[in-house]
Amino acid sequence: MKEELMGPKVENVSVAITEELIENEKSYYAYLINLRDDIMEGIIISSTGYGENTQTGETIKTSTLRHCIEVLLPNEVAKIEPIMPEIFGLSNEYWVSFWVDGVMYDKRFVFPAESISSKNMSVISLLGKKGVVIE
Repeated sequence: MKEELMGPKVENVSVAITEELIENEKSYYAYLINLRDDIMEGIIISSTGYGENTQTGETIKTSTLRHCIEVLLPNEVAKIEPIMPEIFGLSNEYWVSFWVDGVMYDKRFVFPAESISSKNMSVISLLGKKGVVIE
């Protein structure tokens, strides 16, 4: 019964944070990547950052942002949002929900604190950019 409530397993969907050079300044963006063989529809993404101030022990939580993408074809990428380097010290969560053939899927993608850094980046072939990917 509990497994039925969890819904179908999400596979071949990723969220990436990329580093891009725009007007000689580093900018960072979050992308949704569809590596599935089918079309994702009615996509809703909520993003938030959370963690703890290491000096004060105070809990920190960013605003929750919501994004909607109507359709994402197989092997297609969609830009979700820009992301500021100031929150890389927090865990950054992207909750992705979508429909395929009348079935709803959803999955939580979390970039742990400090995981978004140049040392963890590699080239993401579908994007042609350096970044960090969570599958």
